[in-house]
Amino acid sequence: MTPRRAPTIYEVAAHAGVSIKTVSRVLNGEPNVRPKVQERVKRAVSELGYRPKASARGLAGGRSFTLVTFLDEALTLDHWKIDRSNPYVERLQFGGMMACREAGYHLLFELLNAEAENAEAILSSTLSALNPDGVILTPPISDNQKILEILVRMGTPFARLSATETDVACLSITMDERAGAYEATMHLVGLGHKRIGFIAGTPGLASSRARQGGYIDAMQASGLPVDEATMLQSDYTYEGGKASGRALLSLAKPPTAIFAANDEMALGVIHVASELGVDVPRDLSVVGFDDFPASRYSQPTLTTVRQPVGDMAAEAAQRLIAHAAAKTTEELNEAIAISHAFVVRNSTAHPKES
Repeated sequence: MTPRRAPTIYEVAAHAGVSIKTVSRVLNGEPNVRPKVQERVKRAVSELGYRPKASARGLAGGRSFTLVTFLDEALTLDHWKIDRSNPYVERLQFGGMMACREAGYHLLFELLNAEAENAEAILSSTLSALNPDGVILTPPISDNQKILEILVRMGTPFARLSATETDVACLSITMDERAGAYEATMHLVGLGHKRIGFIAGTPGLASSRARQGGYIDAMQASGLPVDEATMLQSDYTYEGGKASGRALLSLAKPPTAIFAANDEMALGVIHVASELGVDVPRDLSVVGFDDFPASRYSQPTLTTVRQPVGDMAAEAAQRLIAHAAAKTTEELNEAIAISHAFVVRNSTAHPKES
């Protein structure tokens, strides 16, 4: 059986009743094409099953219509090995994907070990093969100075998510994680808690430092002691939350509230509390950070800081796409802050002694 021949751009133009140049302009997302004409071209593309080659589109409009998001290899694989899911990556994918979809872009995800000796060779090879219009860097890669310098040297536009300040000119999309942690801790203080434990995230990550800093700021602002015995280091995992929760609840004088630096650890704390016969929130208040889907369905539902990961990814994608469309050689150099929200659910209450 002879395979069906792929339709050409000439056939799309004929089907839509427009010129080849107009088809190319629509496919490349160029402005000043009437909406009705755009609709005719898109309908012709759909009806004929036309699939433009990325290389051809790049030559026609100077763009590849592709963005690449780099995830830290070790963190991503470790998370996958533990529970075969990663809510952070899922939100990242959906937020970025929807922004790309609206602009006719593709969003690809790649793992990168930024600490490897051949990191530069791997990064260069990946970018050469994919020829993206821009790159989105996630933590901790977004704070890796070596990677930033490589991208600048290669002339690849990039956006950094949840990263600390840098001297490198680039686009940074953040939320004030320290402020979010401060608000979460002050919520517990406002309920009357004085012994508030804290479980920190993975060592070395900017987010972990910021969230711990917000907790300490709130405790000091409230005149409450910051006790090393109730401030534990963990790893942003459910199992880590369980282990740290068990340690805190086993103290001679356990805290009446625990703020975990992400939802997974907070849910681990709730699990251990149930095992130990500690009722949440009657005996123990628990607060998380992220507002991942599981926090809405846990028992009890989790009070948490909503981190707008999807919105941050979408903002990064939109800015990179706009930069590519402008066909400018100017560097992206802007810091954008996305607002967080504090979500009060059923895992927090006044302490029994108040």
